[in-house]
Amino acid sequence: MRRRLLICAVLSVLPLAGCTSTPDAPEPKPVVPAPAPPLTLVAFDSCDKLLTELRAAAMRSLTAYGYFGAQPMPLAAEAGAMKADSGSMRAMDAAVPAPAATSFSGTNVHEQGVDEPDVVKTDGRRIVTVSGGVLHVIDAATRTETGRLTLGLGGGAPLLLAGDRALVLGNGSMTAIDQVGPKVRDPGPQIGYPGSELILVDLAGTPRVISRYRGDGRVVDARQTGNVARVVLGSNPRIVFPYNATGSEKSQLQRNKQVVNRTKVEAWLPQWEVTTGASTTSGHVDCGSVSRPASFSGASMLTVLTFDLTAPALTDGNPVSVVADGDIVYGTTDSLYIANDQRWRIDSMAGKAAPDTEIFKFALTEGEKPRFEASGAVPGMLLNQYSMSEWDGNLRVATTDLGSRSSAVRVLAPRGTKLTQVGEIDGLGKGEQIYAVRFLGPRGYVVTFRQTDPLFSLDLSDPSRPRLAGELKISGYSAHLQPVGDDLLVGVGQEASAQGVRNGVLISLFDVANPADPRRLAKYVVPDSTSEAEFDPHALLWWPATNLLVLPISGNGVLGLRVQNGAIAPVGALNGQAISRSLVIGDQLWTLGDSGLGVAELSTLDQIGFVSFG
Repeated sequence: MRRRLLICAVLSVLPLAGCTSTPDAPEPKPVVPAPAPPLTLVAFDSCDKLLTELRAAAMRSLTAYGYFGAQPMPLAAEAGAMKADSGSMRAMDAAVPAPAATSFSGTNVHEQGVDEPDVVKTDGRRIVTVSGGVLHVIDAATRTETGRLTLGLGGGAPLLLAGDRALVLGNGSMTAIDQVGPKVRDPGPQIGYPGSELILVDLAGTPRVISRYRGDGRVVDARQTGNVARVVLGSNPRIVFPYNATGSEKSQLQRNKQVVNRTKVEAWLPQWEVTTGASTTSGHVDCGSVSRPASFSGASMLTVLTFDLTAPALTDGNPVSVVADGDIVYGTTDSLYIANDQRWRIDSMAGKAAPDTEIFKFALTEGEKPRFEASGAVPGMLLNQYSMSEWDGNLRVATTDLGSRSSAVRVLAPRGTKLTQVGEIDGLGKGEQIYAVRFLGPRGYVVTFRQTDPLFSLDLSDPSRPRLAGELKISGYSAHLQPVGDDLLVGVGQEASAQGVRNGVLISLFDVANPADPRRLAKYVVPDSTSEAEFDPHALLWWPATNLLVLPISGNGVLGLRVQNGAIAPVGALNGQAISRSLVIGDQLWTLGDSGLGVAELSTLDQIGFVSFG
């Protein structure tokens, strides 16, 4: 489980009893100095320098039980063997096929023009999904499966689509190299550690694997602009510490220090291996491609890879790394941001907690290696990627401080290599926490909740003087805010009693035309239910052509609603198997479940077909 999901799970069970305060509207603040010193990214000019600093950082976070912050390493026996796919790669032109004749929906994404990985994709002609480790290709016109390919991954996996190419993002394990050196006579049992696997698939004709990229760590997330995908990996150093159950903590810590002092730099540098046909190449990130913030633990590393999905094969991804961890990825066509909740790390040398959230910005140029541009820190915790938004060169960030139980929106501007705070709105929802955020151009909307749902409307047109424009208090809360037209938002969340007890999916329609007076025009409640769209916006479908909103309901199919003329009206429901995604192709609604894809009439949601994965 990702740490941010764990945080959300903990927050969801915090006591909801007590009165919700109704604070006066916070006054707009002028330019405010950042509460935490900005982080400066420094590139390493040699492997010796990198190794010296990594060892020193490791010592500061080392314990008798190992490396603070490192992930446990499963035995290699638990991992699948890394065998190359047989057959040779045929030469091909990766031309994007002509656009489909019918209209179709894409993944519900944060920024238009920037695609996000999801468990199902379509180009209007075919549907591609991975279920049970098998990639399925379905022809939408004939409603038949035209190809399947066993990928060797467990369960489902998200993917990206570009013409006749699919990039599948999976996680597995790799086998550790000798991270200490030849002087170790008995390395003991072979050690495995978390590994990522990226699979480039040719969809033209019978699906086949073109290339497999295997790398250190886990896939954090990815973003795609045009045919170019940026994949973010998070890894830990390959250091195995001996453990003696009968030894003292002092002696165990001393042994661990000895291990760190003789560990080679390769243990920290993320490894990669690419297999195309019968050919396999391998290597690791160069020392010169690694940067660090001013303060770091050396317990983890972020790596950004760049792939042209129409190239003949995968490469090493032209990696660029930073010595840091990361949980949340947000991207535009020109920038990539990675945020890292640092409340889990303590700087033992300084004797105080690290900044709450670090943010790293990468500048993107089409097809080229990302470039570290700036970094900074903000107090508090981000909810998800919607907590960040770049507009007019500035980054807006919404956070909740769990200590003060208050939320804020800060505006950060790049100043050289630093993301510097230039404006702030603090004191939002005192005694509450953020449940939803949406930034739209010069406006922002924040939902906080404990017993009621204040929807805050923000004016962000002046980055140095952002201000609270209006507020709406209603029962329940919205967990996701979806634009559904000019000055209209749909909120998907939970209805709640006066005591804050959740009692069913709540769909609200908000009119935000007047920032000073946001209003709820209509609501629809599904009692005693939840929806995956509450925590994963990819599960929500908004089809503006017919004003249709579709969302899954607590493992019992999907609900279709018509949102128009200031009202929300039910269109129909598909019951039966649990459904996780919905998509539109022409006049049909396709729904994805564990056992296959259902087909329904778009206008009525009446079932008309089913394509089984069996």
